[in-house]
This record gives sequence, C-alpha cells and structure tokens, in this order.
Amino acid sequence: MPEDEVEPVPETISTYLRLRGLEPSPRGKRRRRRRDDDDENQPFTAGRDPKGLGDALADLTRQSGWNSQLAREDLVLQWEQVAGEETARHAAPVALSDGLLTVQCDSTAWAKNLQLMRGAIVTELMSRFPDAGVENVRFIGPDVPSWKWGPRAVPGRGPRDTYG
Repeated sequence: MPEDEVEPVPETISTYLRLRGLEPSPRGKRRRRRRDDDDENQPFTAGRDPKGLGDALADLTRQSGWNSQLAREDLVLQWEQVAGEETARHAAPVALSDGLLTVQCDSTAWAKNLQLMRGAIVTELMSRFPDAGVENVRFIGPDVPSWKWGPRAVPGRGPRDTYG
C-alpha cells in the first residue's frame, strides 16, 4: 500500500476518537438556526425575570399612548413644587392647549412678575415634564370680562354704555 493512502478507520473507532478529543468532529453537520421565538421559551434568557408592578404599568401607559396625558396631570398636581409655595398660592394653571399653558393669577401684579420669570418657569416645566408638551406659558390676571379676546371677537370700539 502506498504511503499517501490512509486505511479507512471503522465508524466505531472514529466515534471513540472523536469523543476522546483525538479526532475533529465532522464539519458537514449544520447547526439548527435559532428563531426569535426561541428566546421567549428558554428559561434563563434575558427578559424572563418577573417585572415589578411599576415597570408593568409604565410599559402599559407607554404602549397605550397615555404618557402625555399623565404628564399633564402631574404638571397640575405638582404645580406648587414647580412654581414655589408662595407663587402657587397666587397662581394656578387653568388650561393647556397646543403647547401653551395658561396660568391665572390673583392680580395683574402677580401676572406681570411671573411674566418676567417666564423663561425659568418654562425651562423647569420642560425638564420635569417633557411629555406634557409645554412650549410656552401665558399668565393672565383675575377673571374680568374682556371684549377683545376670544375666537368671536369683533374689531371695533365695542359697547360703551355697559358699565354706567
């Protein structure tokens, strides 16, 4: 027998050598491709640990699209912490639409003072409640009738004999 030719090894000896680490395993076998679903069924994979109630509720609100509405509610409930205790006694949020938060004040002096602090208040609101969508704040004085505001305002002088 020439030296180039190797005598075939019987299958049982080949298996024995492979198991002992003396012969490499055949490369012809293909590995089974994993599907994405397989991770969900494996017991010790990432994401299989039980979640806390807070995490489950956060996922539910995010998936349902409630984050912006809840952020608006939090803004109203935490107004005292955002604006300060003294300011909260004299001013309260009354409306939020199209990124404009309307805050009603006890007096025009408080409204003017808060207008001067508008930049700091808007920055604080945007950092604490980014999902609320507050872009600007409008401070108004006490509730008095105005003939110049509203969607149905008519240009002109308005009524003259109403108050006297």
